[in-house]
Amino acid sequence: MSSIKKVKLGNQGLEVPVEGLGCMGMTTLAGQDIYGTADEQESIATIHRALELGINFLDTADLYGPLLNERLVSKAISANRDKYLIATKFGYEVGDNEELTWRINGRPDYVKKAVERSLKNLKTDYIDLYYLHRVDPETPIEDTVGAMAELVQSGKVKYIGLSEVSASTLRKANLIHPITAVQTEYSLFERSVETNGLFETISELGVGFVSYSPLGRGFLTGDIKSPDDFDAKDFRRNIPRFQGENFYKNLDLVNEIKILAESKHITPSQLAIAWTLAKGTVPIPGTKRVKYLEDNVAAASIVFSEEELRHLESIVPAGKIVGDRYDQTSMSGVNL
Repeated sequence: MSSIKKVKLGNQGLEVPVEGLGCMGMTTLAGQDIYGTADEQESIATIHRALELGINFLDTADLYGPLLNERLVSKAISANRDKYLIATKFGYEVGDNEELTWRINGRPDYVKKAVERSLKNLKTDYIDLYYLHRVDPETPIEDTVGAMAELVQSGKVKYIGLSEVSASTLRKANLIHPITAVQTEYSLFERSVETNGLFETISELGVGFVSYSPLGRGFLTGDIKSPDDFDAKDFRRNIPRFQGENFYKNLDLVNEIKILAESKHITPSQLAIAWTLAKGTVPIPGTKRVKYLEDNVAAASIVFSEEELRHLESIVPAGKIVGDRYDQTSMSGVNL
């Protein structure tokens, strides 16, 4: 394995590479392509190449597919389970017929049901990091985390995390059982955690921060020039940030970022990932292709001067991006 730098994620003992690999795009989601069409063999090759490069921290969820993504990951890691750190998530309710209900379910009985299904799909007897994907508004967070704590005590889960939670929810959860990591969308295009108190709270509590979509759902690659660049089934067509006038206003900012990247002789993607690293987070850029994985890993060695960071953040200050990061229904599931 490569000697890519490792960092402590939270203060509970979990050590991970400075970057992880987001696996969501390697399968469809409820029949929709995620970031274009995926090829299973190329996806598995990407997971294998990640291990060679020292990126052994994989992020999946039972939602993705549903269930197909965990099964793909299990195929890829079957000969090397102990060499990978597997993070998966639950909370979007999946019925007994493997259909998504789109309800958020954090009830203790569902926690136990979901973990058994994920263990089976992943063909493993433990999950390294188990996240609550979204907070169930009808179940006290203390009840959900209490059930997750039992999974740690039984050895089925090593560490627990939360995704898209508010600072106050994190505080309540952490009183029940130490939270190792919070996963939230964070990129040059999405910086709400800097202003809503979450960053200060994770620092105070010693909780790790995992940045998903550090490339702004692909926008920050610089490859997307028009809304028509998305496939007909690509879910990004439903995101306000990528629609109409919003798209072109945000594209202007991407073009400014590209100029800065060129001046450092790096790609816009590498600049975006390196920025999330400079902010002290562990990004999990998603890709299903070896080529992009290798480009993303190279970002781990990029260093910014204070002046470069200031300049970059002046181009895209918090709140500059126009349009929500999800459609209205999905935004309602974000625990602000």
